[in-house]
Amino acid sequence: MDNDILLNVESKEIRYAHLRNGQLRDLILERKKARQLTGNIYRGRVTNTLQNIQSAFIDVGEGENGFIHMSDILENTKKFEQMFDMDFDLDYDIQTVDVRKQKKLNIEEVMKIDQPVLVQVVKEPIGSKGARLTSNISIAGRYLVLLPNSPHRGVSRKIEDRGARERLKKLIRAFEMPHDMGLICRTASSQATTDMLISEAHELLEGWQQIMEKFNDSTNPTLLFEESDILKRSVMTCVDKKYDRLLVDDYNTYLKCKRYHKKFSLEHPLRIEYYRDKTPMFERFNVEREIEKALRRKIWLPSGGYLFFDRTEAMFTIDVNSGRSTTTEGNVEETLVRINLEAADEIARQLRLRNVGGLVIVDFIDMRVRKNQRRVLERLKEFMKEDPAKCTILSMSEFGLVEMTRQRNRESLVQTLFTSCPYCSGSGLIKTHESVVIEIERAIKKATHKFEQFGLLLTVHPDLYKYMKNEGDLSYLESFAKKLKAKIEFEESDRLHLNDFRLISTVTHELLEV
Repeated sequence: MDNDILLNVESKEIRYAHLRNGQLRDLILERKKARQLTGNIYRGRVTNTLQNIQSAFIDVGEGENGFIHMSDILENTKKFEQMFDMDFDLDYDIQTVDVRKQKKLNIEEVMKIDQPVLVQVVKEPIGSKGARLTSNISIAGRYLVLLPNSPHRGVSRKIEDRGARERLKKLIRAFEMPHDMGLICRTASSQATTDMLISEAHELLEGWQQIMEKFNDSTNPTLLFEESDILKRSVMTCVDKKYDRLLVDDYNTYLKCKRYHKKFSLEHPLRIEYYRDKTPMFERFNVEREIEKALRRKIWLPSGGYLFFDRTEAMFTIDVNSGRSTTTEGNVEETLVRINLEAADEIARQLRLRNVGGLVIVDFIDMRVRKNQRRVLERLKEFMKEDPAKCTILSMSEFGLVEMTRQRNRESLVQTLFTSCPYCSGSGLIKTHESVVIEIERAIKKATHKFEQFGLLLTVHPDLYKYMKNEGDLSYLESFAKKLKAKIEFEESDRLHLNDFRLISTVTHELLEV
């Protein structure tokens, strides 16, 4: 199975595309103005505390204030388990300690206004929401994760070899470190030698000392430590997952990737290539076409069925339809199942490409046989396993609906590329010409009755003018104004929005606020 990562580099944006056997499976867009903040460590300043929800807002110098909850301040082992997929060896049940601490403490006792705090971003700022922060700092290396203010020592559950896990547990217990600091062995540590692990542990400790020095030397909210950028993450993904090739279309970026990889070349001999062809790389590998498809509301499936995507304030909905698919007589159920199975694969792919987060409702085509419903649900779960974002999928309802949640880790593709239409405010709707003509009639009445203006100039968009002319509205409005003892003239302007019009007094030459 061929796995390639393409990096398209522009002055303001880097685009990451993962291709499996030529098909786009994952897409990340990172813009210079909105670089990824997750993992970054800051000196912050408390700006406000909220007693009712036991939270605080913290200025970290990145625009919107970050948000921290009491559970992100106190020890919360569950979160470490989820973040690093750890296997803990503790002499006590830390959860009981967490709960006891949380019952006693109050946010206002822990966080005071203007207090300097050391925090780390655990969730990207999205839209108007600031970043989610924690004071439980973790610094990730290639093989180890340092927990500077948590005493836990653990090993990733993804290391399935029991012998390797036991060796790593003994090794990190024997490390000479401050007693209040912890270490986690990541999955890649199973391939590392003892010397490599010791060397990295020293690097992480030195990094932590530098962070603390910067914290003590600074007075304002400032960035103390920046998590690896998209280039390092791309190289490490290739090494971790043993991908075949990393293709880069910018020479300086290509050289940087080569330098990053040098340290791990023995682990995986990755091919890093510089793309030289005249045809743009994303065009050559059909990525541009796939991005354009991922922005559409409607996507056709090979069988002739189609998916329809819609976003509301509360959720993201996906409707599966039979569309142009043909059914053979007596085998309708199997045809519908085939469309649903195809849809399950495409839905999992599109959720990754569009980077949809939050609640997702999928409306599959109704299937009568319960066994078929299970087949479709299992297929969806199977394809969603590839997703790096955490997903929870519930069982299918009687109506063929599947509820699921997908971790919101950064802005969606639509949020990154688009902004709401200033005319329709994102509704995708504008008034019909007929509706605007009715408003104009009311406006003329108001201009004569309220403002006592009897010489009027009406300016409208050329398309609306053409409609009014064809429908006889121009002559009607002339006679309507005449009845009101007014005279009206008409003018076109393509500077106006389709739904806008202007009424100006030909006597005072003032715009009438009608």
